[in-house]
Amino acid sequence: MVDEQAGRGSGRGPGRPREERVTRAVLDAVVALVAEQGMGAVTMDAVATRAGVSKPSMYRRWSTKQDLVIAAAESRVGPLTVPDMGDFRAELRAVLMARLEAYRQPGIDRLLAGVMAAAADPGSERGAYGEYTARVTGEMRHIVERGMARGELRPGIDVDAAVTLVAASLVFRMVAELRMPDERLVDSVVDLIGRAVGAPD
Repeated sequence: MVDEQAGRGSGRGPGRPREERVTRAVLDAVVALVAEQGMGAVTMDAVATRAGVSKPSMYRRWSTKQDLVIAAAESRVGPLTVPDMGDFRAELRAVLMARLEAYRQPGIDRLLAGVMAAAADPGSERGAYGEYTARVTGEMRHIVERGMARGELRPGIDVDAAVTLVAASLVFRMVAELRMPDERLVDSVVDLIGRAVGAPD
């Protein structure tokens, strides 16, 4: 069992590596359960058993199932950074290709669908989901603002709307249309968004 108890008697304290092993084992277990059986299979008991950790060690990190599945989603689809390429469309494509690669991982479609559904459950903490989406879309917001500063994009565009359109494109294809997004969709989104927000020649 991977836990904080592991290694006691060896003369060493808990240490970060063991903490990271517990976290990785739990989040991997969540993703595996979702991929194999769906979100309904994700319970604290099932995850603890699959990960080989104790439930107290899990609850010290994630007090609710919602916290746990958000952490699992963020371990696969989290914040990213795109360097300044001097070109809005190139940076937009870099973001979408990075997301496309992440979405190809087994179970990610079910996991993201479950995270969104959990946010709508009565008693769920919607703020936690909102904070997660803000982190995930933060770089896209940065890219839009950078494009505006360079004069590539029309001044005064609705940044929130642009970010939503970009973020939703691949996720809707995968979760709602039940089709895996591909590079062709990425290129279409880059072209459509680029023409919609680009500064006039």
